[in-house]
Parts: sequence; C-alpha cells; structure tokens
Amino acid sequence: MFIRQILKNDIMTKNIPMTAEIKALLLSIGSARIEDENLIPPTLKSTAGPSAGSDGSVFIHSNGRRLRLSVDNNSPVMIRKTDDSGNAAVYISGTEEPVMTGRIEPALAHCPGQAYINLSGRCIYDCKYCSVPKLSGHIKTKEESLEIIECAFKKGDVKAISITSGVEKTPEGELERVLELMPEIIKYGVPVGVSIYPTPGGSKRLKRSGVSEVKYNIEVAASKIFQEICPGLSETDVFSELEEAVYVFGKGKVYSNVIAGLGETDEDMEKMIEKLAQLGVIACIRPVFETPLRKGDCFMERPAKDRLLKLFEMQKSVSQKYDLHPEKSETMCSLCTGCDMVPSRDG
Repeated sequence: MFIRQILKNDIMTKNIPMTAEIKALLLSIGSARIEDENLIPPTLKSTAGPSAGSDGSVFIHSNGRRLRLSVDNNSPVMIRKTDDSGNAAVYISGTEEPVMTGRIEPALAHCPGQAYINLSGRCIYDCKYCSVPKLSGHIKTKEESLEIIECAFKKGDVKAISITSGVEKTPEGELERVLELMPEIIKYGVPVGVSIYPTPGGSKRLKRSGVSEVKYNIEVAASKIFQEICPGLSETDVFSELEEAVYVFGKGKVYSNVIAGLGETDEDMEKMIEKLAQLGVIACIRPVFETPLRKGDCFMERPAKDRLLKLFEMQKSVSQKYDLHPEKSETMCSLCTGCDMVPSRDG
C-alpha cells in the first residue's frame, strides 16, 4: 500500500535538503528499499565489519551531507529516483511526501570517492555483534586487491585509498598483507588509511610504508560489556596501540570505532569519546548493525534519532575541547561520513 500510494503521487521537484535531524532519523532506521534496483543499483554486498553479508547499500548526497543505507526490501524507508540524472526522493512509511531529496552517488569501491577494500572476509575472533566470524568470507590476493584499486581509479575521482581486514589467522598476518600492498598503492599519490587489529610495532611499520592515517577499533564503550562480547580481545592492548599510533602518526590522524547500541549508557559513551580524545584519537560513533546472523548472541538495539543526535553533540563538544578536527580526515569513515554523524561535516 505504501509504495502504491507513492506511485500515484507526482514526485516533488523542489529541493528538500538533508539536515542533521533527517540524517539521524534515517540512520536510526539504517536501511531502505529501492523502487527499481535497475535505476539505483546497490553496491556489492558488504564484506567488512559487523554488517558483512548484507544485501548491499545505496549512498545519497544532499546539502553537503552523505548518507549510506543498507538495501532491505522490508525497510520502512523507500527511495525513488526522480529523474535520469541520479536525483532521488526518500520516503518513510506513512508519509505521502518525501522527507528529503538528494543525488544518488556511485560507490567507486565500497563507498564514494575512495578505493576502500577489505582484504580478509574472515575473522578468528568472535565479537558477538559481528557477522564476519559466521561467514566463510573471501581472502583477497594481492592481485585482486590491486585490481579493485585500479578499477576504482578508472571509474572516477579517487581521493583516498582505504584498507580494512578481518583476521584470517593472526593480526600480524594482516599487517604483513597490508605492507605487501603498500609499494604499489603509494604510486597513486593519494592518502592511504588502514584499519586493522593493532599489533606491537605495527604503527611504525605502517607509517614507514606510506600510510597516512590508521584506525584501531575499541568498538565497545563499556569495559564490562567489552569483556562479555569481545572474548579473546584486550581493551588494554587496543588502548596501548592507540597511544602509540598517535605518537607515530600525530594527533587527529588516528581513529577508533565506538558502536552505539550494545547496552552501554550515554555516560559510558561520553567517557569513551573523551578517553580517546585525551590520547588525540578521533572517535567514530557507529550505530550497531543488528545482523540476523548474531540474533540472541548479545544485546543489540539501533539507537533512535534523539540518541544519535545527543551522541553527535557529545562528540562535537569533546572534539572542540581537545582541538580535534574530524572534518580534516583524509581517509576512511570520517572522510566518507555515510554511516556516521561526523562533527563539522554534518553540523
């Protein structure tokens, strides 16, 4: 009924810009169905992070902001293309008029403007919110990875190369996988960001190879929850390597994902954002992806709009207090901004 009602209406041609409030609302849902997948082709299925195995995604740019939504035919959000130039309108179930309009952005490799690749689609760790350990993901060869990067440069304007990876066997093995690629990657002359599980001495080796920025993910805001749902990982070790990374790369060149929606309180989030900022690390607040593959394994509840806005204001305040500038990010998620609310980029 929802789609039939929309199809009967004329698509509004006026511009309805994406505001921070609208972005937070749509991020709180996190998904969308597409009126015609031939008109708005989704990206390839995700192979990285907690959302690995999902049915692809679509990126929309509006009013200087970017939004990524996972493709889900059961979503209450629907995207309808309004012309042949890539413009689209976004509707929410129960509304006859769009909540925003924008331009569909093609993903060069995983996201717009970057060649962003996942080297290993497997992980030996069993973080309870993440689908990767449940998948027998592909391990890319050096040649496959370089081909993805080359194809991205042929498609469009690549501003950065970003690399992430699961852990096939050991964190040290993933570091070596990245380092093997670097002599070929730096020839492109764009900033390179790397997000892998940290290893002692790894930051210095990455820096020497030509890497510009790194991300070592703490993921969980509350220590007690970390211990429960990240067996085999050490919060202490991650913080030790984050501190070392700031020494090597500099303040504001190191990042860490913090997932919102794992049972932590707002106070937990604020303490974690500030703890990272005190080291010179920029937190990336990521709404949890409630993957069916981990249903019942741990508490997962995607944050509502109001909570996302509250966390966004927290992050803005802490960034200003510690003179951190996410808007100057050259690589990875804080450059893309599709999955997160990023201070000074989103408001």
